[in-house]
Amino acid sequence: MKDKGRFFNSLGWIFFVSRRFSLVDKKGRSRVNSILASLGICFGVMTLITVISVMNGFQMSFIDSIMEISSYHLRVSGMEREAATEFQMKCLENPEIRSASPFMEAQSLMIGKNGRQSAALIRAIPSDLTQIDEGFKREANIWSGDFNLSESGSIVLGTELARKLGVRPGNTVTLFALSGGNDVNLISTERVFKVRGIFRSGYGDINASYAFINLEDGFKYFGKDSPLLYGIKLYDTNSDSKTALQLENQFEGIKCESWKEFNRSFFGTLKIEKNMLFMLVLIIFLVVAVNIFNGMRRRVYERREEISVLMAFGGRKHEVQSIFMMQGFLTGVKGAIPGLILGLLLSVKMSGIFMIMSKIVYYVQLFALKLFSPENAVFLRENPMYRIYANIPPRIFLGEVFFITLFGIFAALFASAAASREVLNLTVSEVMRDE
Repeated sequence: MKDKGRFFNSLGWIFFVSRRFSLVDKKGRSRVNSILASLGICFGVMTLITVISVMNGFQMSFIDSIMEISSYHLRVSGMEREAATEFQMKCLENPEIRSASPFMEAQSLMIGKNGRQSAALIRAIPSDLTQIDEGFKREANIWSGDFNLSESGSIVLGTELARKLGVRPGNTVTLFALSGGNDVNLISTERVFKVRGIFRSGYGDINASYAFINLEDGFKYFGKDSPLLYGIKLYDTNSDSKTALQLENQFEGIKCESWKEFNRSFFGTLKIEKNMLFMLVLIIFLVVAVNIFNGMRRRVYERREEISVLMAFGGRKHEVQSIFMMQGFLTGVKGAIPGLILGLLLSVKMSGIFMIMSKIVYYVQLFALKLFSPENAVFLRENPMYRIYANIPPRIFLGEVFFITLFGIFAALFASAAASREVLNLTVSEVMRDE
């Protein structure tokens, strides 16, 4: 306790000496090394924040579409149709549950215009789902027509599925082959539906395979043996286990499947991808930390005389070491704070940056074609992928931003602490004798 009290009392002269050393180091090679170290941390923090925010935007566009349209937060199976009304009332009374809606689904081979065919997942949902479920309405963006399932025989298709079938609103499609109960025909040309709308989500697989009909048509065409499922959405996605346990205790025979279990492989892949990118970009900090370590070791060697004088006047080795650690800490702060600001600005303006990149790439390619193949220059077009990327907003998570900024600061601090350990091995008599 005495040592701690003495250390805090000595912070005043530690700050003073560290500031004096920094003023002297503003000249010559030490100044260049300090600037380069701060710039390295700055660009590392900026790059990592920008890359992670953009990746979050791409991943969350997938995740939001999957959870709002496909998997829900909880999928409830094993529900008896007679108990469906009571179950839904209990769900609406639960403060953890945002919405609960019944659905049925089956696999189908669809036939569209001119005999074009495609496999699809047909999901039967309440005709008013877009009115009671804001999340579904937000993610299933109408591309053409209306999301109107009020009339029997209506269907809404994903954009890619509609393209494969060659249909648009007003055309008809046939559910030629349809999986279902034992009381329905597997093959039939009588299941004809009119396309009311075409939707587009943030996940390509949904656009390429999903089609929606109303629940009454589901009961009619899927058969009596087809199970009635419930999709439940929560206010807090992390309360899935708790809510699932509550529902299973209230209703015997039902099974609740969490979104984490239903999409385990997909979300696991996304997590690994993000972690690998995180590790690759963190190498920037390791390179900067090595440079700080080498620069600080040189400073310690150059300041052996000052160190011996400080020790001779009563400065302890750990206190003298703190002077150099303070310099490393300030180097980290000078780099991390501007990097944080630049990273946030780039993330917010990423849509415009993608459009600028699109123009740059286009004009560079145009210039090259004008030089080497002018006859092909008229066929050049801007890459549409940049516009798609620009329409996906980055997602900034404060926890990740805070961690990245702290990592940049403490990378410099730990490098300085490791380099200044040589102070602990110096003695006043040895330094004075050598000098």
